[in-house]
Amino acid sequence: MLGVFMLFLLPVGGGIPAGVLLARANGLPWPATAGLYFVSDIVLALAFEPVFRLIVALGRKVRFVARVAAAMRNAMARNSTYFSGKGTGPLALVMISFGVDPMTGRATALTAGHGVVAGWAFAIAGDMLYYAVVALTTLHLNPYFSNPNITILAVLGAMALAPVLVRYCRAKLLLRAQITLNRK
Repeated sequence: MLGVFMLFLLPVGGGIPAGVLLARANGLPWPATAGLYFVSDIVLALAFEPVFRLIVALGRKVRFVARVAAAMRNAMARNSTYFSGKGTGPLALVMISFGVDPMTGRATALTAGHGVVAGWAFAIAGDMLYYAVVALTTLHLNPYFSNPNITILAVLGAMALAPVLVRYCRAKLLLRAQITLNRK
């Protein structure tokens, strides 16, 4: 159980697929596995919030940190214009956490005016949705591969390629729609 929890604490990479496969190999039921992942998110929140608050405080006093923060804020604004601003709704914040990571979800929640508890609740909800998608994908793909390492690589590859393919297909559809409108 500790090994599964430690894998879930990994901030990037194959922590979820590896942890889910290890949990299944050790006979850990899925609710306990999901609970461990939830606890790992709580640990993340407890570890990240003080660092996050320190960075915000430094941004008010140290010019270089303020410039870096402004550059990051501008980059986020370009990429998430739809989601940024005061009063950003819970669903948008959950989806930011689902699509990026819980720390970005929490930072966006703060920018939108949400407090610590609500901000982390939205971030953790999005991350738990992400966990569910990756965990179910891992468990359903594993029987097709002879080696759990290949399953993990396949899931990680899908996680990396899916957004690229979605953007590509979306651009093609938009281009096709624009061409159709221009012909009329």
